[in-house]
Amino acid sequence: MVVGEGVVAQARCRVLFTVYEMKRLGRDAAELTALADHLTAHGLVLQMLAGPLPGIYDPSGPGRMLFGVFAAMAETERESIREATLEGLDAAARKGKHGAGRPSSPTTCWTTVLRPRAAGESVEQIRLDLIIPTGKRKGQNPGLASIYRALAEHEKRQAYPEAVARPTPTFTALQTN
Repeated sequence: MVVGEGVVAQARCRVLFTVYEMKRLGRDAAELTALADHLTAHGLVLQMLAGPLPGIYDPSGPGRMLFGVFAAMAETERESIREATLEGLDAAARKGKHGAGRPSSPTTCWTTVLRPRAAGESVEQIRLDLIIPTGKRKGQNPGLASIYRALAEHEKRQAYPEAVARPTPTFTALQTN
C-alpha cells in the first residue's frame, strides 16, 4: 500500500475492460488484435463474458495465438451475418417491401397527439396513452420518434400551409410518371 497526504491507495490496481463478446469489440481480426494490444499496453485487462473465449484475455504465449484464431472466426461470422442481412433486404426489395411499415394516417396522429400536448402532457405520457390499432405492432405503444414526427409534421403544415395546398410542379410531374 502507498500512503501519502492522508490517502491510502493500492500500488497495483487491475482495471478490467469488459465486453460481452469478442465480435462486439471490433469489425475484423486486425482491429480486434490491435485494440487488445493497445488495451494491454495501457495497463487495462480485457475480459469477455461470452463467445468462444470467455474470461480474461492473456496476451502472453498461447493466449495471443488463440485470440488471433478466434478473432478471425468472429470476423468470418460477422461477415456472414452481414451477407445474410443484405440478401434478405434484396429479397424484400424484389417483393416490393422496403423495410418500413405502412405509415399511419397523419390526421389520426394529430388528433390523438395534439390535444393532450396542448393540455400540457409530456410526450412520454402521450405515448403511454396511445395504442397502435393495426399491423405488426398492434396493441403496443408507438415510439417516441413517431410522436415527435407527428408534432413536427403538424408544425410544418401550420408554418407553411401554401406548400401543402399547392404541390410544386416537379413533384406533380414525378407522380404522373
